[in-house]
Amino acid sequence: MDPLDQPGRLLPPETEAELLGRAWRLAGRPLSVLAAALRVPVPPDLRRHKGWIGELLELALGSWAGSRAEPDFPELGIELKTVPVGADARPTQSTYVCTANLDGSLAGSWEESRVFEKLACVLWVPIVGDKSSPPGERVVGAPLLWRPEGAELEQLRTDWNEIAELIRGGHLDRLDARVGEALHLRPKAASSRDTTRFLNREGQWVQTGPRGFYLRRTFTEALLARAFG
Repeated sequence: MDPLDQPGRLLPPETEAELLGRAWRLAGRPLSVLAAALRVPVPPDLRRHKGWIGELLELALGSWAGSRAEPDFPELGIELKTVPVGADARPTQSTYVCTANLDGSLAGSWEESRVFEKLACVLWVPIVGDKSSPPGERVVGAPLLWRPEGAELEQLRTDWNEIAELIRGGHLDRLDARVGEALHLRPKAASSRDTTRFLNREGQWVQTGPRGFYLRRTFTEALLARAFG
């Protein structure tokens, strides 16, 4: 049954197969169609509504997690990631994973980290459209259920460990987007006034801008290419 035909808010899927089936039934539809069925206003652009596409897909697929620090489908352990792609099916930007704790609360190991939890199983949903296209005209692409393994998993682990070592060592001057082959840090703040605490090499707390973990565009491009050819 079409997930958009359900009366009221869709309940969370009970199995991976059910979730993937819902995602496939949305493929090929403009976002305006999803928004109309779900009675969600369509913004004229995404400059002040950066999370609109992800929130719309969460609603269409039955995610109730909201902004809680857990996967979008906690019962299944699956994170939803929408990825904007051009007409050539190549991602147009890096993909946000989660915030980076710079205040001394970083996980002790890769397996205990929020990045590992967020990327353990991901439902990728490409959103096809030019950057200048109005949000409603962009189209839902074919979904991909992905678990990192082999070389992909090892690269993510290596990058996280390198970044974690810099954070723990207080190397604020080296915490930039150049570190990491697949996973890297980028500024993540709603405004220039947002700051967080960081313990530097001298053992002093300093204020700095928040950072987030992101997957490089080249990494997501490669994994989508392997899946779809």
